[in-house]
Parts: sequence; structure tokens; C-alpha cells
Amino acid sequence: MSPSEDYLQKCRDLLEGVAAQKEVVNRAADWFSETILAGRMVHLFGSGHSRILVEEMWPRYGSFPGFNPMVELSLTFHNGVVGANGQRQAMFLENVSGLAERILRNYDLSQKDSALVASSSGCNLVPIEIAAGFRSRGVKVVAIISKRHSDASRTQHPDGKKLQDFADIVLDTGAPVGDAMVSIAGLDTPVAPGSTIGGCMLINSIKAEVALRLTRAGRPPQVLTAAATLGKEKATALFESAYDEHARRLAKLYENLGK
Repeated sequence: MSPSEDYLQKCRDLLEGVAAQKEVVNRAADWFSETILAGRMVHLFGSGHSRILVEEMWPRYGSFPGFNPMVELSLTFHNGVVGANGQRQAMFLENVSGLAERILRNYDLSQKDSALVASSSGCNLVPIEIAAGFRSRGVKVVAIISKRHSDASRTQHPDGKKLQDFADIVLDTGAPVGDAMVSIAGLDTPVAPGSTIGGCMLINSIKAEVALRLTRAGRPPQVLTAAATLGKEKATALFESAYDEHARRLAKLYENLGK
């Protein structure tokens, strides 16, 4: 079997693992739908490459308003790799205690809200403290981790806790220890990670279930849709209405700050 065939087979295994979590995916979709129908937002957080899962949920084609992507550039913007805004700084900052509270201080959170926090290891301090902060405010938390990788990893939390310890629901990407899935003869270290594949399948499974629930409730979502599908005029109208709805929902997260 070639390395690419090996990788694709392992991705098929990830697919089976995601499919086996249908019941938990549905429960997360129930909570997220309730939040959106209440006029509130589902908060999304991920540091490092977990930012990919945040942006997979919203905003992109096939997604819709009701989600608040909490993307901190200091923890995610490291495309320069080294130098200013490099990877070393981001990896350092995602284990600085207290940063999560400064992030959450920006939002007027409600117990009607819900949240999704992604971290492959579940062991970095900022995602853990973000989840703990949500829980302390009565916000239901869904975590996405790689269970095998998390079980094998050492947490940075002083009490030995991991992200899943502060989550009401835990979803598993199925990625292996270390994330990389393919071994190459003559190479000591595996390549080609899998957590993004499993994570994106979970994200879009939840998204599809939420869309069903909103539509059945008589509140079909304003889905960002390509002009190639609907035509330019209708696609543009959908984009504008979706962004306007996002702005209105976001405004509610700021209106009572400091009161």
C-alpha cells in the first residue's frame, strides 16, 4: 500500500468513528439549535490549528448565522512561522493562564448560549480555561478532541484537568497519538495528520443537523450559497442577509457589558 493509499484508508476509519457518534452529534445539534432559536449565539473557540474547525463552522459556503467565531490572532495567526507573529509565540501564549478570562470578558454571555471548544490534545491551558469559563457562566460546552492523543498527552492545567473535564459533551476526531497517521519506511516520525479530517466531519455533521432543526421549527437558516448554485442576485442577497443577522446577534453580546 502506498503512503497516500494508507492515509486515505485511515481517513475512512475516521469516517466510521465519526458515524458512530451520531447520538452525541444529535445532542450537540439540539443544544445549538435551542441557542440559535432563542436569538443567541453558539460560541466557537480553538487555538493553533484548531482554528480551522472554528472557521469550518462559520462563515463559509454552506454555513449560516448563529455562531460566534472567537478567533484570537495571537493564538492562531502564525503563517510566518518564525519572527513576528510566529509559531513559538502562539504555542507559548496558548498556555498562559488568565488569557481565557480576558477573552471572555469581551462578551455578555447568557445561560441560553452554548459553546464548542476544539483542541486536539485537550491539554493546552487557554482552551481548558475557556471551557471552564463558559461552564462557570452556565453555558453548555461541547468539546472536540482526539481521545487517543489526549489520553497520551500531559496537560498544562495545574490540577491535572483536561478540556474534556469541563465539557458537557465530548466528541472524538479519532486521530491517533501525535495526530500524524502515516509511517514511511526509513523515516522515524509519522506524517499526514488526521484531526482536521475527523474534526471537520464532526463540525459539518452538527451543522447539517442544526439546519434541519431550524427549518423544522419554521426558522430556516440564511445559508451562504455560491452564485453557481442560485445565481448571483439571490446568492448576494443571502450573503447580505446572513451577515446582517450575524451583526444583530453579535450586538446582543456587547449591550450589557460592564453593567
